[in-house]
Amino acid sequence: MHLANYLGYLHKAELHLAEAFRKVGEGHAAEADVYHACNTLAQQCEAHAGKLGPFVERYGEGAPAEPDRLYHELFDETRSGGLGLLRDLQDLYLMANACDISWTMIGQAAQGVPDRELLEAVDSCEGQTATQIKWLKTRMKQAAPQALLVAS
Repeated sequence: MHLANYLGYLHKAELHLAEAFRKVGEGHAAEADVYHACNTLAQQCEAHAGKLGPFVERYGEGAPAEPDRLYHELFDETRSGGLGLLRDLQDLYLMANACDISWTMIGQAAQGVPDRELLEAVDSCEGQTATQIKWLKTRMKQAAPQALLVAS
């Protein structure tokens, strides 16, 4: 069964996304909404990783390297200025979407097993991840005109 691989992938991806949200929040602390929202979203990601615990015990946990590579490629350090904020938010958007599709695939497996508890965890976490993605997209739309059209 390869469910363990995706549980391991998602567990790492959620923890890396939490760390990335915190880095972006701290790196752009002058933007109060970004600082506070990123810290709140980081806590959600950590809670998501925690909810995977019982299922890791039940099905095992693979150790794929992809989440590590993605995180280290995108979040060596945060950028500065308006364009930097826009790019950092875009990188968070990529990582959040990697989590989102992983929740979807694990949800499909939970239906096939069937595992009602796993499906409930997926429904809860997948909904919050979708909200994270919506916030990121909205915040990028807000930042884009200033960052892309005004000379710095």
